Amino acid sequence: MNSLNLDFNKTALVLIDLQKGIVASPGGEEVVENAVKLIDVFRKNNGFISFVRVAFHDGKDALSPILDQAPAKFERPSDWAVLDSRLGVQENDYIVTKRQWGAFFGTDLDLQLRRHGIDTIVLCGIATNIGVESTAREAFQYGYQQIFITDAMTTFSKEEHDATIRYIFPRIGRIRTTEEFVNQVQQ
Repeated sequence: MNSLNLDFNKTALVLIDLQKGIVASPGGEEVVENAVKLIDVFRKNNGFISFVRVAFHDGKDALSPILDQAPAKFERPSDWAVLDSRLGVQENDYIVTKRQWGAFFGTDLDLQLRRHGIDTIVLCGIATNIGVESTAREAFQYGYQQIFITDAMTTFSKEEHDATIRYIFPRIGRIRTTEEFVNQVQQ
């Protein structure tokens, strides 16, 4: 496994959809626990941290394609898009609100990362094969180097999670667990 040799002046931690309405899903607790470890490493190294959440103004701004499989209907509580308090979001962290799967489309994430001199993204969140993978594909097309923290992400089934990690992520970046990442950057 190659050493990471990260320059935290050029590396951002991007956390996808770690908000109250999503982390309550199965596997969310472990993702938040590992995300907190990553946040601690970035804070100690003065790294750039971006929290991405999905939220909608009035529901009319959500995508609504015609589907063969009907989407799940549920009522979102008023605090659904509030970032999980355990993440310790600070005033100078960058918060992105998206209205679709990927964190780049329709947001200024790319602009802000470039203004901060970022060329590498450490990516995690929920759901592996939806928000995280969509963001990873977009970041790849923008030319970012990527590191995927596999135990700081989850999705609806082990099969979906494993498919993204096995077939997509190795083609567009490097794969690490939280422990591997922390150990490699502290060497």
